[in-house]
Amino acid sequence: MSADARLNLPAAEPQLETLYESESKVYPRAVTGWFAGWRWTMVWITQLVFYGLPWLQWNGRPLMLFDLDARRFHVFGLVLYPQDFIYLTALLVIAALSLFFFTAVAGRLWCGYACPQTVYTEIFMWVERRIEGDRQARMRLDAAPWSARKVARKAAKHAAWIAIGGYTGFTFVGYFTPIRALAHEIAALAVSPWETFWMLFYGAATYGNAGWMREQVCKYMCPYARFQSAMIDDDSLIITYDAGRGDPRGSRKRNADPRALGLGDCIDCTLCVQVCPTGIDIRNGLQNECIGCAACVDVCDKVMDKMGSPRGLIRYATQNGVAKRWTRAQMLRRVLRPRVLVYFALLATLGIGFVASIAWRSPFRVDVIKERNMLARTDDDGRIENVYRLQVLNATSDAQQFRVEVSGMPGLEVVPRPPIAVAPEAIETAIVHVTLPPEAAQPWRGRSVPIRFRVRSAAGGVVDERSTFLVPREE
Repeated sequence: MSADARLNLPAAEPQLETLYESESKVYPRAVTGWFAGWRWTMVWITQLVFYGLPWLQWNGRPLMLFDLDARRFHVFGLVLYPQDFIYLTALLVIAALSLFFFTAVAGRLWCGYACPQTVYTEIFMWVERRIEGDRQARMRLDAAPWSARKVARKAAKHAAWIAIGGYTGFTFVGYFTPIRALAHEIAALAVSPWETFWMLFYGAATYGNAGWMREQVCKYMCPYARFQSAMIDDDSLIITYDAGRGDPRGSRKRNADPRALGLGDCIDCTLCVQVCPTGIDIRNGLQNECIGCAACVDVCDKVMDKMGSPRGLIRYATQNGVAKRWTRAQMLRRVLRPRVLVYFALLATLGIGFVASIAWRSPFRVDVIKERNMLARTDDDGRIENVYRLQVLNATSDAQQFRVEVSGMPGLEVVPRPPIAVAPEAIETAIVHVTLPPEAAQPWRGRSVPIRFRVRSAAGGVVDERSTFLVPREE
């Protein structure tokens, strides 16, 4: 019999305990400095490119437009078609190799300075600071009971975030629908369902990721944080805390000698934690949550200046450099190591090949299709005739005329016909008759002979395509 039963006490209610600790909200503190300046430079560059490109024109057409309905992609004056998918593949491979290369050299530079999640989080946090104040003010506001002032500030912040997200969604769709036409459609309330869906979806994603989830995206959703450890080594430049110089940590007066007190240079002010957008303590060593933004470097350098200590307690350095007390020159000499050179060689080769293929790309394309309904026929004069369909794609922004020649057999010729006229960025199908005199056909009776079509543009381009010419047996 239990003690509770003997004493006639009521049975205790079962208690539910969770093994998971809820994430505390991160309140990054504003920071200024050399690396912060570079982050904002990248914010301006990336957003001027993203928001500006859809509005730019080239010969009366959008400079950048992915026209899915027409299956044409306008990229800086080039007109690409689904057949040019190889270029997209090459760009993706180059982007992946660039990521490997820069990660091997200097860790997560992409994450810290140019990743859309980082860029838009920086923009949204700037708005938040302007409306709600810096770190302490935001913490007090969130802890305060609801009031008219709190509602007004929160509403203003979210209204600004929604406006930024909405315009971002509008710009995103402007890469697939001419943005000027899209603006008129919005003004006339005549936007198509798909355009509406993607504007709302992309705008909501921007608002949710940069306004609400922020560091959660970097810590839990982005796969890059998980496999970066496979791409860096002890000679990669990363954000590091010099524990040999900074520990043991402890506060002291500004004019005190830390060595006399048995302390390192770190005064344990925790400002490096307060400015971190992912809320980590860089003094605990390299962590996959670190995005390499160097906010902790900027704030720590300012503290070191105030305390009269040398800068660089937290800095860009390599693990070997910190452990072996290398100078910056010694660490930079290790940049040109085998894995980096391999990445660079592959990247340079693919980049040069990509640029060369774009430069040498033919402004038109030809497909030759043999007419299956009539493989060959003999006319009244005894000439052997085969019929072909030529599909000519004009990838330029000007109307073009094309002439057709044929070779591969003596006496082979194209029945005279006017040049094939093709409108700008259009495909034209032409029926072409190829004949062979009866005396020239005798050696080829009963055979299918390889031939070559040569299509010449009036502008000077030439494209060759292979086909076959069927010579029937004599009856």
